[in-house]
Amino acid sequence: MSVWNIIAIIIAFIVGGLLTWIITRVLLKSRREKMLREAEMETEVMKKNKLLEVKEKFIQLKADLEKQVTARNAKIQSAEAKLKQRETAFTQRQEELQRKNTEVDAIKENLATQLVVIEKKQQDLEKIHQREVEQLETISGLSAKDAKERLIESLKDEAKSDASSYINEIIEEAKMTANMEAKKIVVHTIQRVATETAIENSVTVFPIESDEMKGRIIGREGRNIRALEGATGIEIIVDDTPEAIVLSGFDPVRREIARLALHQLVQDGRIHPARIEEVVGKVRKQVEEEIIETGKRTAIDLGVHGLHPDLIRLIGKMKYRSSYGQNLLQHARETANLCATMASELGLNPKKARRAGLLHDIGKVPDDEPELPHAILGMKLCEKYKEKPDICNAVGAHHDEIEMQTMIAPIVQVCDAISGARPGARREIVEAYIKRLNDLEQLAMSYPGVINTYAIQAGRELRVIVGADKINDKDVESLSNEIAKKIQDEMTYPGQVKITVIRETRAVSYAK
Repeated sequence: MSVWNIIAIIIAFIVGGLLTWIITRVLLKSRREKMLREAEMETEVMKKNKLLEVKEKFIQLKADLEKQVTARNAKIQSAEAKLKQRETAFTQRQEELQRKNTEVDAIKENLATQLVVIEKKQQDLEKIHQREVEQLETISGLSAKDAKERLIESLKDEAKSDASSYINEIIEEAKMTANMEAKKIVVHTIQRVATETAIENSVTVFPIESDEMKGRIIGREGRNIRALEGATGIEIIVDDTPEAIVLSGFDPVRREIARLALHQLVQDGRIHPARIEEVVGKVRKQVEEEIIETGKRTAIDLGVHGLHPDLIRLIGKMKYRSSYGQNLLQHARETANLCATMASELGLNPKKARRAGLLHDIGKVPDDEPELPHAILGMKLCEKYKEKPDICNAVGAHHDEIEMQTMIAPIVQVCDAISGARPGARREIVEAYIKRLNDLEQLAMSYPGVINTYAIQAGRELRVIVGADKINDKDVESLSNEIAKKIQDEMTYPGQVKITVIRETRAVSYAK
C-alpha cells in the first residue's frame, strides 16, 4: 500500500472516531435530558402523592382532634352539671340546717321556760310538803323522828312474822323437791367417775430383729418400700434407729394394716412387690373382719341389740379412730355406760340411753365423710338405718346443732362432756393445761374488787370471790358477763367455761 492510502485510512479512522464520539455524545446528551425529564416527572408525581398523604393525615388528625375536643367538652359539661347539682344540694342542706338550727333554738327556749316553771312548782311542792308534815306533827302530837322510829318497830315485827312463815314455806317446798335434789346429787357424783384413758398416736413403731432386714424391706433401689407405701397409704420411715421402723400416718386403720402386713412379710421372708400386694390385700380383709367382730362384741357387751350391720361395722371402726387423742370406741362405751346410769337414776329408760350414748359419735367414722357436722351426719346415719326418732334426736342434738326433743338428748350431751372433758381423757400437755388454768385465774384477778379466783372442773368452771364492801349485788352480774366476754376474746379453750361470781357478807364477833 502507498503512503497516501495509509494516510487516507488514518484520516478516515480519525474522522470516523470523531463522528462516533460526536454521535455518541449527542445520543448521551439526549438520553440524559430524557432521564432528567423523566426524573423531574417522577419527582412531581412523588411530590403530589406526598402532598395527598400529608393532606389525608392532616384531615384524619383534625377529625381525631375534633372528636377529643368534643369528648372533653362533653366531660366538662357533665362535670359542670354535677357541680351544679352538688351546689344545689349543698344549698338545700344549708337551708335545711338553718331551719333545723332555728327549730333547735326554739326548742331550747321552750325547755328553758319549762325548766323555770318546773323549778317553781318543785319549790311550791316542797313548801306544801313541809306544811303537811307540820300539820301531821301537830295533830299526832309526835315529831317526825318519833313517828319514824315507831314505824320501824312495827315493820320489824311484821318482817319477823313474814320471815317465819316464809321459812316454813321453804321447808315444805324442800321436802317436796327432795327427790329432784337427790337426783342432781347423783348426776354430780357421776361427773367425778374416773375411768381408764386410751390415747392413739399418729405413728407406730415396728420392731425388727436386725439391720439386714431393713435392707430387705427397702429392696433394690427402694422398690419394696415404695410398693408397701403405695399399697397401704402409710409413710414408712427407715432411719438409724436400731431394730425399729416407724410407720407414720393419720389413719389408724391404715397403720394397723401396714403393721400386720410387715409382720407377715418379715415372718415369711419373701419380700417383693407382688408378694407385698398379696399380703396387704389379705391383711385388709382380716382387719375388716376384725372391725365387724369388734362392733358385734361391743354391742353384746353393752346389751345393745338389733343394730343394723352397717352400724355395727361403723362401731367397730371407732376402735381405730381417735378424737383429740381419746380413743373413740372407748369414749363411746364410757358415754353409753354413763348414760344408762344417769337414766336409771332419773327414772328413764336405760336401754335407750345406752343405745344413744353408743351411737352419739357414729358420724365421725363414715366411709365417705361428707362436709357435715358429725352430730348431724350421725343423726342421718341413724335415720338411714331405721333407728327410733328419740335416738336420732339424741345423736343429732348432743352438740346443740338441732333442738332437743326428748329427755335422752340432754343426758347424752352431759355424759359426752363428762367422758371427754375431765383431765387426762383427751391428750393435752400437762404444762399447757396448767398454764391455761393459771391464765384463767389471772384474767379474773385483773378486775377491781376481786379477792380470789379458783379454776375448777378441769377449767370448765371459774369461781370468782369478790369483796362485799367493794362490789354491790347489781355489779356482780355485769362482772360475770365481762369476765366471760374477755375469756371468749382472749383465750382458747375446749367446750365452755362457767363463770360463778360469789359475793358474801360476814360479820364476826367474839364473846368474852
